[in-house]
Amino acid sequence: MNLIHLQNVSKRYANGYLALDNVSFSLAAGELAFLTGHSGAGKSTLLKLIAALEPLSQGQIKVHRYHLNKLTPRQIPFLRRNIGIILQSPNLLMDRSVLDNVALPLIVAGSPYRDIQNRARAVLAKMGLQNKQKCFPYELSSGEQQRVAIARAVINKPAILLADEPTGNLDPALAAETMALFSQFNQLGMTMLIASHDLALIHKLKHRVITLSEGQLTSVMDKEKEIVA
Repeated sequence: MNLIHLQNVSKRYANGYLALDNVSFSLAAGELAFLTGHSGAGKSTLLKLIAALEPLSQGQIKVHRYHLNKLTPRQIPFLRRNIGIILQSPNLLMDRSVLDNVALPLIVAGSPYRDIQNRARAVLAKMGLQNKQKCFPYELSSGEQQRVAIARAVINKPAILLADEPTGNLDPALAAETMALFSQFNQLGMTMLIASHDLALIHKLKHRVITLSEGQLTSVMDKEKEIVA
């Protein structure tokens, strides 16, 4: 079953810039795939469209059971409960502790206080941040801030995780550890689309690689074998 399906998707901004041009592909439930391409290729735009952070200009996107071109404002919060999002900027609340930042999705969902605290501490420990719970984001390194953003994105166990350069601010060793964590989440059934420039690390993991260039889909590599061009 496909959990994410794009058909002839295009995105043109108000200034006339065509960010995506006739892109089509699908992700099966439980699949992990990487999205690559040069800076400005359309990777960030594509992730934002899937998360309904921006409207598409043409084509169709189906995520879970939602057709995004027919999505009503009332449906958007329900769609996003199924999606964890990691953008290039961590977008943390600087006046809240690390623990509170990570717990935010559970607080919004109305989870019990004890469950919120336990799950937030557990995911921070998984990210190696158990000693940073009471810190504020401005006290952390950029890499630590990114790991907090990852913890926040996965704490409510979303069906889908979208990540835009999640290891961009991490050193090679920590980047490899983070990708290993993503693989663990994927093995638990999470569907993942990860935008990354780190081709060496991507090819080691041997998942499907979707490549964009100038807003167009140029290839899909299935475990290093090209299946679409």
